[in-house]
Amino acid sequence: MSDIAAGKSGDHPTLLVRDREGHDLLCFLEHLIPLDGQDYALLSPVDTPVSLFRLRDDDEPEPITSVSSSEPILSVADVVLQEHDLVLVRSAITLTVSGELEEPDQEDLEELDDEDDLDDDAETFELLVSFMVDAQEYGLYIPLDPFLVLVRMVDGQAELLSEEELDRIQPRIEAELEEREWPE
Repeated sequence: MSDIAAGKSGDHPTLLVRDREGHDLLCFLEHLIPLDGQDYALLSPVDTPVSLFRLRDDDEPEPITSVSSSEPILSVADVVLQEHDLVLVRSAITLTVSGELEEPDQEDLEELDDEDDLDDDAETFELLVSFMVDAQEYGLYIPLDPFLVLVRMVDGQAELLSEEELDRIQPRIEAELEEREWPE
């Protein structure tokens, strides 16, 4: 059975990406890019990607990059999200939230764009929920920049790239997409 299927919107096919731990991430196919006789695909998650941060009083939120699926923090996040009719999904590559989310306010996004001009390296996030676990505050944040996944296509299946292959291929894919979007 192929992992390519008709998407919810009908015009965007979806692909299932699986990581080494067996977690899945359902994604929309955004771009298919042939390069050196190999097909690569740029995907965007169907569900909303979220990032987990440890919150401290006066400091910047600290990203938590590695958390196991059974972590108590995620169990508490599950309960808090259920109160908002949302479900935390332990997906491949990133945590995701499924359910109906409010769209960010356009004025807030424009203000963030103005702030980004000052610091182009800063990633921007919007707080979805915050919660306490063992007297420590945590937050789940939604990245405001598009969350894209680069994969190699093999026999209709999406395969994650190794760190080395990603570092080697990503600049070439970006150049190819730039050329497609803005021809001279």
